[in-house]
Amino acid sequence: MEWWIVDGVLRAEPVSGAETVFGADGYGGWVLPGLVDAHCHVGLGEHGVLDNLDDCVAQAEVERDAGALLLRDAGSPIDTRALADRDDLPEIIRAGRHLARPKRYSRGFALELEDESKLPEAVAEQARFGDGWVKLVGDWIDREVGDLAPLWSDDVLKAAIDAAHAEGARVTAHVFSEDALPGLIKAGIDCIEHGTGLTDDTIDLMVEHGTALVPTLINIANFPGIADGAGKFPRYAQHMRDLHEKCPARIAAAREAGVPIYAGTDAGSMVAHGRIADEIDALKGIGMSPTEALGAASWAAREWLGRPALVDGAPADLVCFSEDPRLGAAVVKNPDAVILRGRVYT
Repeated sequence: MEWWIVDGVLRAEPVSGAETVFGADGYGGWVLPGLVDAHCHVGLGEHGVLDNLDDCVAQAEVERDAGALLLRDAGSPIDTRALADRDDLPEIIRAGRHLARPKRYSRGFALELEDESKLPEAVAEQARFGDGWVKLVGDWIDREVGDLAPLWSDDVLKAAIDAAHAEGARVTAHVFSEDALPGLIKAGIDCIEHGTGLTDDTIDLMVEHGTALVPTLINIANFPGIADGAGKFPRYAQHMRDLHEKCPARIAAAREAGVPIYAGTDAGSMVAHGRIADEIDALKGIGMSPTEALGAASWAAREWLGRPALVDGAPADLVCFSEDPRLGAAVVKNPDAVILRGRVYT
């Protein structure tokens, strides 16, 4: 195929006098819709919350240069709406602030609710503030019990998710363990992040309810280190090690059952930005073919997020390779050209 770009938009019909920006050697290549990181955090860094937008811009630039041109920001404590005015940065679909209970998430990351009955109101507010998504913390370590535990009761979750849907927003949740999953899925949540505690029963529930999964596999690799640092919480530490060990088989079972799975790196604090190629390779480890794994980070993810791929009239957001990107991360990490809104970056 051949594509033309006019005023930052893809066109299928030839344009006279056009300059060839990729494939000029006559051998062509591979052109994908811009890659998607469906779980990242523009505004979180290695040392916690960023305190200025310049650092947020730098993170977005790293993603752009890696070919990730659409980012679903799964919770950020800094207001990044101003980045939407930058034509040189990826589109960011913001989920607003994480919503959690006091001392039940990373310090400073979330809006913490003393009274869980306020969750529906808080969800509606974040739905209006964000770009069609809201992020809940579904479980986290409860120091009183020394292990992962759910944050919210089932009836509150149902009211909160209904409130988001009434605002036209979808809801996702951070979930590591087993116990929080049934209540979230039965309440109508749209997506689960991580999902390391999936069981046959909750996989069946996800299929029944059409719940998507973003497993953030390269971040799950950090679980043993988290366990090593758990100190006086040996029960929690062992649980994290167990979740890490069982994760590949559980995510593979979800895929086999038909749960929609999309690529997200969890870039921000424990994972560096710009690693979508590594997540694509990790998805192959749970049974995805090279083409399926690329789709989970490109055209399939774009469809899920309501953004066009390679169609006439779509924004000219493309990533171009002279070698076949199905060969793996070594190719995907080194695109020959990244085209964002018709502007070429190399």
